[in-house]
Amino acid sequence: MLPGKKRNESPDAIMLGLGLDNEDGHKRVTSGENFYLVGGSEETHERMAETAIKFNEKLAARGKRLSDLSGEEFRDMLHEASDR
Repeated sequence: MLPGKKRNESPDAIMLGLGLDNEDGHKRVTSGENFYLVGGSEETHERMAETAIKFNEKLAARGKRLSDLSGEEFRDMLHEASDR
């Protein structure tokens, strides 16, 4: 939870991950601080989750909130977190 935020308070910003390659009919949903992930194959969903967790680690290391990031800073951090 972010400093100064109450547990039931809505976040200022959130990342939404949407996987479209699901062919097994399984409904996958994962949420965490700053992210909500829906769908995808097992592999895709796992990759989205790993990326979101790494992104949050980088965000915490910078001492920032998701809503503090510029578009360019967000893209750079996401690229770093995705290992691509």
